[in-house]
Amino acid sequence: MLDGFYKVEFSVNGASGRSVMYARDGILLGGGSAFAHIGTYEQVGGDTIAELVTRRHNNDPRHDSLLGSDDATLTARGRADADGKIFRFEGGSEQLPGAIFRSVMTPLEEEIGPPGEVGEGGIVNGLYSIHIRTLDGIQAGNTGVMLFHDGRILGGDGFFYYLGSYSSANGRWTAEILNQEHTPAKGEVPLFGGHDTGIGISGTCNEQDAEAEAVALVGTRSVRCRAMLRLMHRA
Repeated sequence: MLDGFYKVEFSVNGASGRSVMYARDGILLGGGSAFAHIGTYEQVGGDTIAELVTRRHNNDPRHDSLLGSDDATLTARGRADADGKIFRFEGGSEQLPGAIFRSVMTPLEEEIGPPGEVGEGGIVNGLYSIHIRTLDGIQAGNTGVMLFHDGRILGGDGFFYYLGSYSSANGRWTAEILNQEHTPAKGEVPLFGGHDTGIGISGTCNEQDAEAEAVALVGTRSVRCRAMLRLMHRA
């Protein structure tokens, strides 16, 4: 079965990209540095049929859509390798007729300890875009997606994935996450210098958005950040 948390490496007509994806009970939620991925899947014989919508959350022109549109649909068919863990898909998009989409989904760790407590007025379950900027005169930033569900966090971008837990009520939230590398950031300057990083977060939330300040422990130093989150899809 496809259920689990994955790194996704994909290509369309020679152009390539990466993201993270969570699959559970027929629902697909994930994304990367510029696009959120929202979809469904079902088992048909020995194959998995997936249908996805991709939606841009980051307007940085350096991140082009591989499907030729900021809002695109995708249908793909795939199955697991012999070990039953890695999935390979092939398909296409009506926004880019004739193009061939291929992807490889490799499982990531998703053990994140006990969930936090979520009460009335807490952050809404769903897939969020997250935009991070460093403070204290440090010029750096990052974008990705985060899935919040009943006190647990999963998420990531083109190079890193996030695991953690959160508590939230009365318009406020706190979280502890671990930011880990799933793909070496060659030729890039990642926000936390390529380190696996523990991050403490606290901020405010409503039914559509959230914001927070975070302190990341990078090696032996602390880096303060500002994070803005926008709900892309309720879960």
